[in-house]
Amino acid sequence: MALIMHSGPGNKNVYQALIAAEYVGVDIKMADNFQMGSNAIAYYVARGSSLLGSSAVECGQIEQWIAFSSFELDANLRGWVLPRLGYANYIKPVEESYVANTKRVLTALNTHLATHTFLVGDSVTLADIITTCNLLYGIKMLMPKSFTSEYPNVERYFWTMVDQPNFKKVIGEVKQVEAVLPLPSAKKSEQPKEVIPKAKPRNVEAPKPAVEEEEEAPKPKAKNPLDFCRIDIP
Repeated sequence: MALIMHSGPGNKNVYQALIAAEYVGVDIKMADNFQMGSNAIAYYVARGSSLLGSSAVECGQIEQWIAFSSFELDANLRGWVLPRLGYANYIKPVEESYVANTKRVLTALNTHLATHTFLVGDSVTLADIITTCNLLYGIKMLMPKSFTSEYPNVERYFWTMVDQPNFKKVIGEVKQVEAVLPLPSAKKSEQPKEVIPKAKPRNVEAPKPAVEEEEEAPKPKAKNPLDFCRIDIP
């Protein structure tokens, strides 16, 4: 019986679970018309397989890299991208801090990958799946070649991972962004301003008494596309 995944499209956390499922042969189907993230689902899918290591030591190392990827890499890329997607307020010094932290994280990752093809052991593990998926939005929206060229081992690692058949089946072809995603205000300023003709003067009538209007129901807040997924376990 297939597992049912509930999430919107393009969620990197869903990618993690779906890629893990391709490696271990678990059938996962996406729920239709569901609008709602987590490493927990990927852990569940990968349980009992080589994706979690072949020894207690490797299992611990995988856990270590997953924590690093989640609390260092993903946290800083997320903080950097959300204002540029319009889901958080843009504050320049805050963004500069996220960018500096991202560079620090990539430097550490680049050093490790100078002598390792994969994060742990000699084959793909859940640590590689989660780290690659966390890098994905950075590569697609924030970090052009001019940024990532300072981390050649990370570049080699990322493109090696996304070229794996099980990755490509889930996420498709990946194209690196040519420039950092502009801020929403910058996008609006590029739109040509509409010229409104001046109205001709006319006789002004006495204002009519104001009629109280019913208050509109508050609109739901925009959902963050990087979050929220759930899986039904039969």
